[in-house]
Amino acid sequence: MSDVISTAVSALAAKLPDGFSAGVAKFVLKGEGAIMLDSDGVRAGDDEADVTLTADAQVFRAILEGEMNPTTAFMTGKLSVDGAMGLAMQLGAALA
Repeated sequence: MSDVISTAVSALAAKLPDGFSAGVAKFVLKGEGAIMLDSDGVRAGDDEADVTLTADAQVFRAILEGEMNPTTAFMTGKLSVDGAMGLAMQLGAALA
């Protein structure tokens, strides 16, 4: 697991200490790996998900640190969503 993924898992777990109970989500960080979020919590992994969000590491970091709104990232093409858009919106609200 890359240092970027390890750091991202820790940051995401701090933002979502109870996991993500609405479904199974996956963040793909281009060139680094993937992070899974579900009711069990946050972990590195690349399993099947209800929604997959893909961005580069800088965009992901900016979203986690509150420097970039997830909706803005999506609307400007910096974040792509594949799957259940409703879950993506719930996750975006949880991260904001």
